[in-house]
Amino acid sequence: MEFDATTFALEIINFLVLVWLLQRLLYKPVTAAIARRQAGIEKTLADARAVRAEAEALKAQFENRMADWEKERARARERLAEEMAAERTRLMAALAAGLDEERARATVLEQRRAQEEQQRQAARTRAEGGRFVARLLSRLASAELEESIGRLLLADLPRLPAEELQVLRAAVQAGEAKVVSAYPLEEGLRNRLAEALGTLSGKPVACDFGQEPGLMAGLRISIGPWVLSASLADELKFFAEADHGGR
Repeated sequence: MEFDATTFALEIINFLVLVWLLQRLLYKPVTAAIARRQAGIEKTLADARAVRAEAEALKAQFENRMADWEKERARARERLAEEMAAERTRLMAALAAGLDEERARATVLEQRRAQEEQQRQAARTRAEGGRFVARLLSRLASAELEESIGRLLLADLPRLPAEELQVLRAAVQAGEAKVVSAYPLEEGLRNRLAEALGTLSGKPVACDFGQEPGLMAGLRISIGPWVLSASLADELKFFAEADHGGR
């Protein structure tokens, strides 16, 4: 086969024309399509990266919020535990105070009950003692004992306080003296009593003598508001009233 320069030159020209046509008609559109495709891919990747970045940011934000929420929940638990402990302490203190108050009240009530029982027992004892003493004195009471009491009364009359003497002298102006005894007084004792009253009052005193068996033994002299008692019954009554008032 012989080399033909003309044919070779034409082939070269055809090739160049083909290349030009390809570049003109096919390469640029393909290149443009590829460029558009590449741009779309880049945009998609950029969007994906943006979405991923946003997702990462949201994830980080969520994690931060979860961490903050956990911290807040922990603080809330701590506050609740502290409040519950404080409330428990307050309730226990209130319960203890209430129990102490109840114990104190029960102690006071028990002491009061014991005191009242003691007072009742003491009252019964005093009543029994009073009855015993009354029975004993009633057995001891006699005209002789009454005469002895009368003599003691005569000995004590001059030693009356000045205040009583003033009351006696004022009372004598109002009327006579009433003298009662458990037993009949013998005449000599009556005269000595009337004389002693007259001496104390500074003027003669009329005496009205009578009997009152309830005196057991002894005398009671009354002139108006002035009263002088010297009898077993009056002494028993005096001590009973003094004992009752001292409780």
